[in-house]
Amino acid sequence: MTNLASIAIDMDGVLADVYAQFYDMHLAETGEEIPQTSMQGVTEHAAFPLLEKHVRTAGFFRNAKVMPSAISVVERLNQRYEVFIVSAAMEYPNSLLEKYEWLQEHFPFITWKQIILCGSKSPIATDIMIDDHFKNLNVFRGSKSYLFTQPHNIFADPGRHLRVNDWDELASYLL
Repeated sequence: MTNLASIAIDMDGVLADVYAQFYDMHLAETGEEIPQTSMQGVTEHAAFPLLEKHVRTAGFFRNAKVMPSAISVVERLNQRYEVFIVSAAMEYPNSLLEKYEWLQEHFPFITWKQIILCGSKSPIATDIMIDDHFKNLNVFRGSKSYLFTQPHNIFADPGRHLRVNDWDELASYLL
């Protein structure tokens, strides 16, 4: 057992740039560009009409881009905190292997013991949680929670959660 503070870090929309993945797949399939402004303040399902098809497409989770500065900041966090990557993966079972492989490629310093692929994040009992969805943060019982800005939450009042816009800003709070 360790005395380090523990952190739960979400994958989609926090480590993995799924917005870019949705945008790129939509453009490739339809030839239509989706304006950035039309994504703001609406759910991902509303912003991307082919979302359900794309998340069920082989390679969607495996090929997502990494958020800028995520690798270096998480590597430093991993030296100072007990880090867990926590991702709701059960809704799209094909994502289980893809998310694991993606983490192994981009975050090789994260061991299999630090990866939690789950259905609900409500049982997560870390000290800190970083997520882009209120549905996960609002049930979190730890001491600090960070709302990672994404188009779907950009206009929302973060309430008791501290809003962070990118990994560099998050580093300024936690490192």
